[in-house]
Amino acid sequence: MENSTWSVWFPSAHKAEILENPLQTYLLGIIISICGNVLISISLNIQKYAHMRQSQRDTKPYYSSPVWWSGVVLMGVGELGNFAAYGFAPASLIAPLGSVSVIASAIISVVFLKETLRPSDIFGGTLAITGTYLLVTFAPHTSTHITAHLVQYYVVSWHFLIYIFIEIVVFCILLYLYKRRNVKHIVVVMLLVALLASLTVISVKAVSGMITESITSQLQLIYPIFYVMLVVMVASCAFQIKFLNQAMKMFDATEVVPINFVFFTASAILAGIVFYQEFEGLALLNIFMFLLGCLLSFLGVFLIARNRPKKKQEDSNFISMDRIPGKRHTEKVQPEAKTSTYESLAAKFMCSRAGQPEDS
Repeated sequence: MENSTWSVWFPSAHKAEILENPLQTYLLGIIISICGNVLISISLNIQKYAHMRQSQRDTKPYYSSPVWWSGVVLMGVGELGNFAAYGFAPASLIAPLGSVSVIASAIISVVFLKETLRPSDIFGGTLAITGTYLLVTFAPHTSTHITAHLVQYYVVSWHFLIYIFIEIVVFCILLYLYKRRNVKHIVVVMLLVALLASLTVISVKAVSGMITESITSQLQLIYPIFYVMLVVMVASCAFQIKFLNQAMKMFDATEVVPINFVFFTASAILAGIVFYQEFEGLALLNIFMFLLGCLLSFLGVFLIARNRPKKKQEDSNFISMDRIPGKRHTEKVQPEAKTSTYESLAAKFMCSRAGQPEDS
């Protein structure tokens, strides 16, 4: 009991007691995170392939495809790996490693989905890999065992209370602009996602760390702070996904992906610095090189994601001849708008849903 009280009021001493093989634990977190991000990229491309195959072969819904479900399972495993990685390595390192997913996805899409490899992809991938190397090399190399007492101490620390107060005020202002003033700028929406992401990172690391500590050492699930952090994690994830989906509806993915990565990574690093004090005692050179690695990763992801080739959409005023049964022509016809033929053709070939029998 005395040791627990001492650890609450003197967290640095508590850290010194519980560090065991920090380098091995640190590397384990990096490996788990990289593997998880690679699995996520594979799952995304598998799901994309399933969508492409379903649209070409038949009219069954994509969720009836075993290939699509295998992608979903892989994504779940990858996200679980990222969740576990927070229990072994600093949050300020795990979040930037998300660039691995972007790099792997670009490689897989070129090799297996036959997408075009652009010079910007090569240059962006080189920058992202260089940035990732700097992140792994110069990030904080200490690994703290997260316990309920330590999380309780961090929650009531003055620097976190100031941080969370500022975050709530900024979030309310942005939400007011977004909902009441109808400001639909991409930066406003992505900032809402990023502010929620900082809470997600804090709670995910706390929950993952306490579960890891319960498995390897002492049970932490009996403390109320564990369930508080679990609720915060679920709630922040749910609202983060909600705003992210709204952003995907309003803006192109080539804008959302790089901006979300930059904002999420920045918020995760800031959360790790403020809440878990991960940069405490880190040399100035290490901090500079770490930030340089983040910058290179940001630029690399931006170059890979920007101006991706889009599927060319047909002009809605024309009907492709190859969509008419029995016709193999590639020409397009435009029916007269004033004739009854226009309405029937449009209803039959443009407005009917796939797989649904048309009315005669």
